[in-house]
Amino acid sequence: MLSTAFGNIVSGVFTPVLAKHSKSFSLIDCISVGVDRMQRNFEPMRKQVEAWQRSELTDLTAKVVIYEAFVEGRLEAPKHLRAPCMTCTSSRSTRNSRPRTIWSLSNAFTSAFKELEPIPQFKATAKLGEFLEARFSQSF
Repeated sequence: MLSTAFGNIVSGVFTPVLAKHSKSFSLIDCISVGVDRMQRNFEPMRKQVEAWQRSELTDLTAKVVIYEAFVEGRLEAPKHLRAPCMTCTSSRSTRNSRPRTIWSLSNAFTSAFKELEPIPQFKATAKLGEFLEARFSQSF
């Protein structure tokens, strides 16, 4: 399940260890290989986050993305979260003068998802990266 969450943000991020049981199995070697694979795959995710933090959005664009997600149903998330998501994006602009970015929009979605029970929250969050990447892929 964890691989699904990270895989939707940056493909192939979390496939650390695939080993069968054997008497020559070394837990230390296995953990070392798994950690190494995970660390190598964090770089694409870090680059994507940095790109999202640099990508400024207008208020209108943010509202259109929220509309597409909830009203048009392009994001698998409960429609009733549209209002809390809009509230998060509105309160962000009044809290500080920093520009709105894809990253701050992503944070508005995840803040709204906190109203959900754990399993639906996890599922909605896992689909969010894929939705935003598809929506803004022409920007990168």
